[in-house]
Amino acid sequence: MTQLETTSEVRVRPAVASVRIGAVLAAVGVALGAFASHALKDRVTPDLLAIFETGVRYQMYAALAILVLGALGQRRGPLLVLAGTAVFSGSLYLLALSGVRWLGAITPIGGVLLIVGLLLAAVDAGRGRER
Repeated sequence: MTQLETTSEVRVRPAVASVRIGAVLAAVGVALGAFASHALKDRVTPDLLAIFETGVRYQMYAALAILVLGALGQRRGPLLVLAGTAVFSGSLYLLALSGVRWLGAITPIGGVLLIVGLLLAAVDAGRGRER
């Protein structure tokens, strides 16, 4: 921390980063949803399209959570939610686009990271911490 930076300014940086990440994640989610509706619809089977759409849905949930948690000054929760989204939604996108079914075995790891991130945010909020 430099002499010009206050403690509150240092705390704001992770919040701003989380809000930016959440907003970008949501924008990408909208784009992927449009891609699924227009480009994928006639190229993959209905079950693979549904898998892709599940990835988009959970990415949007995570984006909203990261936006809110970032606005509240949370640090640890948003990071785990982001990691969980990358693994959960990412594995679903790859599965839907490639048809490689074993990728579905990775998806629950992302789900656990999402759940742990949200629970950690709840614990941190209950303790009044900006972590």
